[in-house]
Amino acid sequence: MKGQVDMTTATDYINPLIVQRADPFIYKHTDGYYYFTASVPAYNLIEIRRAKTLAGLAHAAPRTIWRKHDSGPMSQLIWAPEIHYIDGKWFIYFAAAETTAFDKNGMFQHRMFCIECDNADPMRSEDDWIEHGQVKTPMDSFSLDATCFKANDKLYYVWAQKDPAIKGNSNIYIAEMANPWTLKTKPVMLTKPEFDWETKIFWVNEGPAVIHRNGRYFLTYSASATDENYCMGMLSIDENADLLDASQWHKAEKPVFQSDLDHDQFGPGHNSFTVAEDGQTDILVYHCRDYTEIKGDPLYDPNRHTKVQPFTWNDDGTPNFGKPVPYNYD
Repeated sequence: MKGQVDMTTATDYINPLIVQRADPFIYKHTDGYYYFTASVPAYNLIEIRRAKTLAGLAHAAPRTIWRKHDSGPMSQLIWAPEIHYIDGKWFIYFAAAETTAFDKNGMFQHRMFCIECDNADPMRSEDDWIEHGQVKTPMDSFSLDATCFKANDKLYYVWAQKDPAIKGNSNIYIAEMANPWTLKTKPVMLTKPEFDWETKIFWVNEGPAVIHRNGRYFLTYSASATDENYCMGMLSIDENADLLDASQWHKAEKPVFQSDLDHDQFGPGHNSFTVAEDGQTDILVYHCRDYTEIKGDPLYDPNRHTKVQPFTWNDDGTPNFGKPVPYNYD
């Protein structure tokens, strides 16, 4: 794993790669295409774009594959879609709300949803996508940022959710799935906001992403408010351990990726992982801003841009994400 960055370097990519796309997710499929989706500034639809290279995503035409409903649980604030290919079918997870108003806990009212496409080309038509409705958990509360991964032929679901009994906005949970839209096991909480860097302005653990390397599963997540305080934490577990045993997961006490004030890179987070064109170099995908003076609610500031950069691995087998690379599109 060491030395991968010598094959693909940060200068191989223009950053930001795609402007005004927060919560980015990139998946490299067996057809050789990179598939990209993210939150759009209007929070009103889900789009996909694809290209043979990561750089090509910047110029690829987006295709809208789903639009918000006129009313009901999937009618407002469509957040953080992720596209996954599971057992020969395409699935997209996303969060949506019925209203922009806050609930009694002062939270948005998002729940998690799943749509499916069994066509080989997920971009062919909106009509190819069917709705499975809400991915329900035992708690009926604010929930979002779902992702999934397979381990030992089992499908696992990881997400962020508010527990009214725990201080803060959201914690990270994991459960095994019966199918891509139904939980099979009771959710297990893996992490809650507790360190000072997780509790700046808002107590937040959200945006989980999983990568399997060097005999371990690494789960990154984002913490604190969505301004310059936003940063990434990490959990890890041995690949042979029980993934549903919270005590087997080890939590880093410090952020693994955070703002670089010297180069005006603020609030990096809500990441995903992909692999470079060489098929070997691991790539960190995330969003970031290049200023701190945000007018109004940071959520509605559109300038969280998608960035990509290679990363390496430390001698102990853990990822070394480095610092957010400076913008280089000029």
